[in-house]
Parts: sequence; structure tokens; C-alpha cells
Amino acid sequence: MIMHTIVSEITERIRKRSQDSRQRYLDLMAKAQSDKPNRSQIGCTNLAHVQAASSDHEKLILKNTHKGHNIAIVTAFNDMLSAHQPYYRYPEKIKEYFYPLGITAQVAGGVPAMCDGVTQGQPGMELSLFSRDAIALSTALALSHQAFDGMMLLGICDKIVPGQLMGALRFGHLPGLFLPAGPMPSGISNAEKAKTRQAHIQGQASDDDLLNSESAAYHTSGTCTFYGTANSNQMLLEAMGLVLPGSAFIQPLTGERTAWNKLACEKLALLCEAPKQWSLAELVNEKSIVNALVTLIATGGSTNLTIHWIAVAKAAGVHITWDDMNDLSKVVPTLTRVYPNGPSDINEFHDAGGTAWVFDQLISAGLLHESALTVNQTSMLAYGQRQVFEPQKMTAQCWQRVKATNQNDAILATVDKPFDESGGLSLLKGNLGKAIVKVSAVPANHRIIKAPARVFQYQSEVIEAYTQQKLNQNAVVVLKGQGPKSNGMPELHKLMPVLGSLQDAGFKVALLTDGRLSGASGKVLSAIHLVPEAAENGPISQIQDGDIVEIDSVNGTVNLLNVNLLNRPFSYNKPSQLGVGRELFSIFRKNVTSADCGAISIDWDE
Repeated sequence: MIMHTIVSEITERIRKRSQDSRQRYLDLMAKAQSDKPNRSQIGCTNLAHVQAASSDHEKLILKNTHKGHNIAIVTAFNDMLSAHQPYYRYPEKIKEYFYPLGITAQVAGGVPAMCDGVTQGQPGMELSLFSRDAIALSTALALSHQAFDGMMLLGICDKIVPGQLMGALRFGHLPGLFLPAGPMPSGISNAEKAKTRQAHIQGQASDDDLLNSESAAYHTSGTCTFYGTANSNQMLLEAMGLVLPGSAFIQPLTGERTAWNKLACEKLALLCEAPKQWSLAELVNEKSIVNALVTLIATGGSTNLTIHWIAVAKAAGVHITWDDMNDLSKVVPTLTRVYPNGPSDINEFHDAGGTAWVFDQLISAGLLHESALTVNQTSMLAYGQRQVFEPQKMTAQCWQRVKATNQNDAILATVDKPFDESGGLSLLKGNLGKAIVKVSAVPANHRIIKAPARVFQYQSEVIEAYTQQKLNQNAVVVLKGQGPKSNGMPELHKLMPVLGSLQDAGFKVALLTDGRLSGASGKVLSAIHLVPEAAENGPISQIQDGDIVEIDSVNGTVNLLNVNLLNRPFSYNKPSQLGVGRELFSIFRKNVTSADCGAISIDWDE
């Protein structure tokens, strides 16, 4: 298939821009690479510590430092996160799968795993973004023992996947893959849940009504079923070939999930036989990263990943920008309607044809690099085929590949007749700076607004103004001081029921902020990740109540109208960073880059 000209051009400019940094990264990986198992390079005393708690059988493998493999398991298990609770028994099962292959596996370390659903609107949310870099550091610590020949990464949710991938890429001379756990079975619909939230903020539903609704949506183990950041992570991992084809959205505790996990172990064993060819560093490159961005855009994925994948790419020596994403979005059509971009959830998406249909369509249009290598030891073509599960076999031959099909054209579209000719993400530029907007869920008649500003610094102030009926007007709600340097760039999803309610009441409303929104952000026009942020004297701190702000997601502009900013003072009160551990993260706030540079607190090039 001939590649789309624009996708080829963008890939090439990324390659040229990244040439020096990518070569430095590859040189570092080559220096770490060895023809012998990693543990052959450590001393006898060191090796004794590695194997001390192992079984006799495992010790026999570990002592033979010239052959055999030892796999590092880096797990994000905790049983407060529904998405990560299934990982509880994964390590022991992984060891069982490797045992007959003559391979050992050890839990090299655990990484923290915050739940943004728990911390939404709470002080702990101000640690959420920084947890990504803490996870990267934790992953590096786990792998730093140099006793491993491959990596099995157990992580799903918002900051966990990018953090683990960032850390693992610094050990990219090793093969590695992610092992998903899958989404929970569907509960009440996401649309019904959103209605109850709006009814609650309007005083038409009690706390008990809201809790019952939320509990019916989030009701068992597995990822949340909307297409937010967690499921966007899984989509992009599959687009990069870092999970097995068709495995991202298989539910936990099923025979199919068990079979996929066993096959993943068998695949990792094969990757370890030729580690130079199938190393993580070889798989994560300009082509696979562009594949991830194209898929994010085509599926209307989470805006959070416009930050996270810049950080992921930089860990591999690749430099991508919001302009790259914006230019891709102009030629990549929208192919899915999954909540919040439509009524269906991720299980319905999977049943309709899922990732295989998306990849098949994108490959057929030359929008994906089909030649990109994958942990499946195939090109991306295999990911554009449907995997038919045959549970009676329960071996590596459990699947029969067949042509991808579309079982529901209300959820999946073709590249010839897409839901939208362009993608779900856009870049805005103007005298207020640069911002990202997710347009895939915003109705066409709400994609442009020119209205007076209502300026706030805290979510609680917006909610209070709403409950006092002081926001019953056309308005651009400006929430400043929410950037990474200010308070760690928390998600502001608590605002969505407020703004959604105002929009449903007939008002023209939008959000402008230097903060983030949840991956579940939807129907309200929201210009987010604004840079420069208020803490860096960005123009957002100069906006005053009543100023006219225009957000035009059709033409890609964000401007303050009829105001000379040179004559305006900066107004920004630095928030308190004491309590709930926030004071421990001051070094992150002081060193973090801007959102358009990945909001990274780690210096990869030191």
C-alpha cells in the first residue's frame, strides 16, 4: 500500500528533527546490548541475591549465565483500581507459562498507580500528572538490577502506561511487551451516567441517586468502559505493536483473556531469542509513534495523550509536536463513535469490529506505516485482521485470522465514508498562545464561540457561581493557574456537568484553561493545555471578566479580542501546595516543561 503523502512527509520531518537525539539514544542502547544474558555481566555475589528466593528449578536456569532467559515483570497492581485489580494473580500465572519454556520470571518491581476517578476535584489530583514521571523512575529502578533479558509490563490506566513505557525505553536494548487486563463488562450506559451527574449538579438528583448511578457504571474489575485515557492507552499500544493484535479489549477473567496472556508469554520468549532485532528500541521509532498518533486522531482519543506521547517519544529520542498532530488531523478521518464521541462503549466497539477494523481501514488508505515491526513478529498488517478465538485449542494456535468486518456502522465507519473528514483533535493558536481542543464529541454548532469571559482560578469557584445562578449567560469560562508549574496540571472533569448543563439550557459556553480535562471530556468546546500557562505569565493571567474571547476550532484560533495585552497586568495567585503529599513534589513543579513539550520533569539528555 502506498503511504499517504502527508503522513509520509510528517514522518520524514520527525525523523530529520530527531536525527541527533535518536542516534544518541540508539548508541546508548547499543552500548547496553550484549550477546549474552544480562545476568552474565554481574558478579557471583550479585547473582546469589537475584536467585536467593527462587525455586530449585529457577535457580538452575538463573545459574546458567550463558543461556536461558529471565523476564522482569513490572506491575502496577493495586486492588483499589478496578483496571489493575486483575493483575493480582498475573505474576504467578506468567511464571507458570514460562516454566515449560525453560524461562524464569521475577517481579522486578511495582509502580504507583493513581486513579484519576478517585482524585477528581480533590487535592490528590495535583499529583496525578507527576505520577507519570514517578512511574518512569520506578520502572527504571525495577530494571536497574540488570538481571533480566526481557520485560513484561503490567499497566493500563492514565499515567501508568506512558510512565512504564518511558522507563522501559531506557532499557530498550531488551525485548518487552505490555500485557493488558481488559475492560469491565458494561454497566449502565455512559450517557445515562452523564445525565445523572447533570441532574445532581442541578439539584434534581440526590447524593444517593448519584452514588447508585456511578456504582452501576463502575461495578467490577476492569477498565472503565468509556473511551477515556485508559482505553486510549490500550488503543495506542496496539497501534504501536506493543501488545498482541486484537488483545487490547478482551475482558478480564475470561478464557480468551487467559489464552491471550499465555500466548503473550510465548511471544516474549521468541523475542528474547533475537533481542537485537526485536528490542523495544527497534520497535518504538518514528513510524510506530506516527501510527499511534494517527490512531489517536482517527478514534477521537483522549487529549491527555497529546502530552503523554510527546514524553514517550522523547524517551526514545524522537521529537514530536502539537503541529505534527494537528497536520495529521487534517488528513486522518474520524472512524469511530465511542463515548464520549458517541453513545457506545468500548465493549460495543470491540464487538463491532474493534481495533482490527480501524487498523484495516487506516492501512488501506495509506495512513498507517504497515511495515512497522511489532511484538507479534509481523508487520502491522496482522493487526488489521480479526482474530477468531477457538477456546478448545488453548494454545498459540487459538486464533484464526480472518478479514476485518464491521458489525455496526453506527460505531465504525470507513475511510471512504467517515463520521468526519478530519480527526478528533485540533491545535488552536492566537494571541492567547496555543491550546488543544477535542472536537470529535462537540456538536458542529458549538465549535465556534465569541463570548464574554468569566474568570476563575479554582474549580470550586466555578461550581459555586453555577449553584448561585451567576453563570446563566453566554460565556467562556476561563480557569487559570492549572498548568504543570502551578499545581501539577490536574484534570478538571468536575466542570463538565456544570458546563454541559448550561449548554443544554441553551447558553453558548466554552472552557479556556491551562489545565487538563479527563479523557472523557465531551460535548462542551474546551480549549485546554493552554501555553504559556499562568505561572509563566501567560496571557491567560491577563484576561478579566467581561473581556471578549473567541475560540474557533474550525479555523484553529484562540484570541482575546479588542484588548491591548501590553497595557494589562498579570493576575495570578500561586496556590498552596501543602498537604496530601503535594509538598514532596516541588522539584517536579520547578523543573517541569510546558504541556506542549510533554510536561516532563526528567532530563533525558543529561
